[in-house]
Amino acid sequence: MSSPKEPRDLSSKHQLLSLVEANPFISQQDLADQLGLSRSAVAGHLAQLTKEGRILGRAYVLPQRQPIVCLGGTNLDRKLRGLGELQMGSSNPARQHESPGGVARNIAENLARLGLPVHFLTAVGRDAAGQALLAQLQALGVDCAGCLQAADAPTGSYTAVLDPRGELLIALADMALTDRLDPMFLRQTAPHRAAARWVVADLNLSRQTLDELRAEARVRGQSLLLVAVSEPKMAHLGEDLRGVELLVLNRGELQALTGRKLGSESALRAAWRQLREAGLKRLVMSDGARGLRFSEGDEFATMAPPDLDPRSVREVTGAGDAMTAGIAAALHRDPDDLRAACALGLKLAALTLQSDATVSEALSPALLAPPV
Repeated sequence: MSSPKEPRDLSSKHQLLSLVEANPFISQQDLADQLGLSRSAVAGHLAQLTKEGRILGRAYVLPQRQPIVCLGGTNLDRKLRGLGELQMGSSNPARQHESPGGVARNIAENLARLGLPVHFLTAVGRDAAGQALLAQLQALGVDCAGCLQAADAPTGSYTAVLDPRGELLIALADMALTDRLDPMFLRQTAPHRAAARWVVADLNLSRQTLDELRAEARVRGQSLLLVAVSEPKMAHLGEDLRGVELLVLNRGELQALTGRKLGSESALRAAWRQLREAGLKRLVMSDGARGLRFSEGDEFATMAPPDLDPRSVREVTGAGDAMTAGIAAALHRDPDDLRAACALGLKLAALTLQSDATVSEALSPALLAPPV
């Protein structure tokens, strides 16, 4: 049986939540004055609302303003594109383009250019490259508090060799610094992830780090999106996928993870069932010029890419990261509609294919506007 006090308490909590929504930085004393309550009563209501997940943290962060936390690699991208057919074992004329890179870093920049709140956690050197990479993200509004800055190691690098059509021939990556994003780093930066609804991490992270992230997501009720970086690093993921809301990878990476040849529809569906039984909730597989595949219940649905004039394609680096960012951005707004998220992901990938930069400067908040 309800006590007479409960309806009044419920009304006060609703009024308090409305005031916080109007001004997330309002003080407890101002709340008490406007509601005609004692400050201790306000503190009690705030504690209860925080426990319920309806507000978050000291500044009373509301769920729709929660940041997306990106965690993983950062490096300097150097792309060398041959001006003619490349001859192995010989010097080849090429054009060079240099830009910020790293899977998690690229996703963070894409999200920031879409106007979303982003917190980025990574490791860089205390060298010119590392400081420039952090400064560039901060200028876009990305919160980089908590990033590891090493005095004894250089910032990571990624060098890609492309053919005249922009297709990747070989890439060389020095990502040793990412190994320092270990479980101890996770524990030290745990407060920076506390307010997040989505955590996006790349598989440059170690097996131990990913295990801890999955456990943290389960305890906190957060959505963890993992994105693959290469076939060899699929071994970082392990067999227990409980705590992973969404995994994004390509066909080769899915084959490496499941140990299956994926040349048929039945094999693809079996691969999805295998990962689902391991605890994975949802799956997206990019499939090159064929678009992508995504889980839809028991099925593994297909989505074709947007029509794109082949002559407009500059090169492929960063397109997969843009796709992942588009998916994360859409799910941040509507966590249940994976189909719409994939459509936005393909749209962002197409824009990136038409750019020399790893992250297209054509991205803007307008891309998140619902269709008229």
